[in-house]
Amino acid sequence: MASYYNEDTILYLNGEFVKASEAKIDLFGQSLHYGYAVFEGIRSYRTVSGETKIFKEVEHFERLKKSAEALNIPYPYFAQELIDATYEVLKRNNLQNAYIRPLVFLPANMSFIQSTESFITIQAWEMGKFLGDKLLKIMTSSFERPNPKAFKMEAKASGHYVNSIMASQDAKAKGYDEALLNDVNGFVAEAPGANMFYEKDGKLFTPALGNILPGITRATVIEICHELDIPVEEKFFTVDEVKQNADAAFFCGTAAEVIGWESLDDVKLKKDWNETVSKVIQDAYKARVMEKEFKAALV
Repeated sequence: MASYYNEDTILYLNGEFVKASEAKIDLFGQSLHYGYAVFEGIRSYRTVSGETKIFKEVEHFERLKKSAEALNIPYPYFAQELIDATYEVLKRNNLQNAYIRPLVFLPANMSFIQSTESFITIQAWEMGKFLGDKLLKIMTSSFERPNPKAFKMEAKASGHYVNSIMASQDAKAKGYDEALLNDVNGFVAEAPGANMFYEKDGKLFTPALGNILPGITRATVIEICHELDIPVEEKFFTVDEVKQNADAAFFCGTAAEVIGWESLDDVKLKKDWNETVSKVIQDAYKARVMEKEFKAALV
């Protein structure tokens, strides 16, 4: 198992910086028992200037607030104070290329009654390639994304990720690198922890909003497409359409970054990854997070 902390690791907990090994939570907490919490996944990078920079920190902490509000979780925190605290966590742990996990959780409450207060922690650890650096073998999952009429799918809620864990574990047990989940209507939704795009004739397609988490990396990819004049469309489509039409495909997310596919249900993608617009997007994203100048050589 990965080692996320040691005796010297410092985290932020309710306004204080404390040793991870000494931090305590209430075992009667509503979040622990019911998965009733919200969190963010954020990355920081050592940029080309040598400085540590949190990528899209404002957008992430704004989404954390929106997630809490969507789930009726009290949120008395301000984005800038949390951003400042996050940089301090990185500094105290001597981290630059790191994964950052803010978590808003609730106190002891064994009922379903709304809590009147919440707690917050910000943790960070060194992270490499979340899904590796090789093209992925993807499996269409038998698990579906939850019905948006049953959950607030736009919220990054802890409990939603039981679905993600089950799908991902199932795919890996069957020899694949990751799962692809459909929505309740049979359209492609997302990976257990990432959004997806596919490419056809130099144009990118990504699932429309409604049944997916609107990822910040997804928004960044769309932003890059607009800047590079790469056509991109949000629409509903099926797994069969991807198999029949896709020249290339990739997952994108804060942890996953941009990572291409080799195959979907053992059907190989049509084009060599290095000859695709998707590879250009991958390179442009890497340059952006490193604050490095990027000049696209479109295929």
